Amino acid sequence: MPTPSLPFTPPETPLPIIEPFRIKSVEPLHISTPEQRRRWLDAARGNLFALASEHVLIDLLTDSGTGAMSSEQWAAMMRGDESYAGSPSFYRFEQAVREVFGIEHVIPTHQGRAAEHFLFSALVKPGDVVPNNTHFDTTRANVVACGGEPLDLPCPQLADTASREPFKGDIDLEVLERVLTGPRRVPLAMITLTNNAGGGQPASLGNVRAMSELCRRHGVPLFVDACRFAENAWLMRERDPELAGVDVGELVRRTFALADGCTMSAKKDGLANIGGFLGMRDPKLAETVRRAMVVTEGFPTYGGLSGRDLEAVAQGLREVLQEDYLEYRHASVAYVARRLAERGVPVVHPPGGYAIFLDASKFLPHLPKSQYPGQALVMELYLEGGVRACEIGSVMLGSFDPETGAEIPARQELVRLAVPRRTYTQSHMDYLIEVVARVHARRAAIAGVRIADAPPVLRHFGAHFARVAPCAEVPC
Repeated sequence: MPTPSLPFTPPETPLPIIEPFRIKSVEPLHISTPEQRRRWLDAARGNLFALASEHVLIDLLTDSGTGAMSSEQWAAMMRGDESYAGSPSFYRFEQAVREVFGIEHVIPTHQGRAAEHFLFSALVKPGDVVPNNTHFDTTRANVVACGGEPLDLPCPQLADTASREPFKGDIDLEVLERVLTGPRRVPLAMITLTNNAGGGQPASLGNVRAMSELCRRHGVPLFVDACRFAENAWLMRERDPELAGVDVGELVRRTFALADGCTMSAKKDGLANIGGFLGMRDPKLAETVRRAMVVTEGFPTYGGLSGRDLEAVAQGLREVLQEDYLEYRHASVAYVARRLAERGVPVVHPPGGYAIFLDASKFLPHLPKSQYPGQALVMELYLEGGVRACEIGSVMLGSFDPETGAEIPARQELVRLAVPRRTYTQSHMDYLIEVVARVHARRAAIAGVRIADAPPVLRHFGAHFARVAPCAEVPC
């Protein structure tokens, strides 16, 4: 006689969210001393991009290509076919993109900036304007390289880093309509999901839908920067009651059905270490890009990637939609943001899906924008605990007045702590919290910086910095 099953009563408090994976291979980290870190930072002349990676303990410079791949991705790589043309790995890659995004024409590239280059080269002419919620650095540079003007149109709510508005990554539709009806040619419009340069904030499905309707009314194609498409879809569902219970994959399909195409760095939500693609619905535009790419990227069925890379991305695009992974990913970031806020650290609210953003202007209120508070802060985080972060403020996004040559600071002075996917554990995040809190405790003694020298384009990658005397330019 079978043993009768006992009735199950669900616990009142749910179990904690844990990493939905176990570790199969490990990479050693090297613990350094404050004296070593100061020497290394001095040798890098204050630029954290110039540090050797083995001199970094917790590397949050970027989440691009820095994540850990799954056993299924490594297995898929073993069947990578390295034929120059017509590889079955390409067709599996193409099928995965079509399934996830519903976009027919798929052109692989070695990463997202190459997709941007080919898209803008085909569409943008000198004098054109390209609107976006906020262009990121390479997107902006690629527009400028074609003679266009990248125009940022974030919604007004983005300016308040402390507000709890759910969709601060939305584009400003009223301003967009004025641009579309204005005197300057608009060859395409873009929206970045999530808004990376704006604190990782998501855009709502309603905003994307309204933007799509505006663009179609004015005959302007809409392209999505799809780097973090799955994270944006997860946040759409979590923050919009009308989308409760909708499958994340379905939300992705609904979103991209509103667009004419997308650029994608698969180094983010493709869960791969390299790769990307340009997707579009217009067959003529696709043919133009395929002909152009042969010169620099390679044949259109490999686009600068090996068959192994194509296989890894195809598998990653499916894995990233797994809801236990997305729940863990966002819970981990939200945990750090909450713990920092409890200690009085000014973080951007609400937290996005892939990074914790610090408001450097509020963190270091005694430093004017001319002393680059974001850069000063990333230097101190490294000196304190070997944490490498990224300034997203006036060093990266500042511009210049064409008449006077004076620098125009960025709208916000942020520091991004971008968390690589499936890479760090809970104890690493607790260590990060302690490092940030210690820097915050001695914030009044932190001096600003000045740019000693810098390249004319994408200066944050190659600039060198010098400390400013603590009392310079500000009252003591």
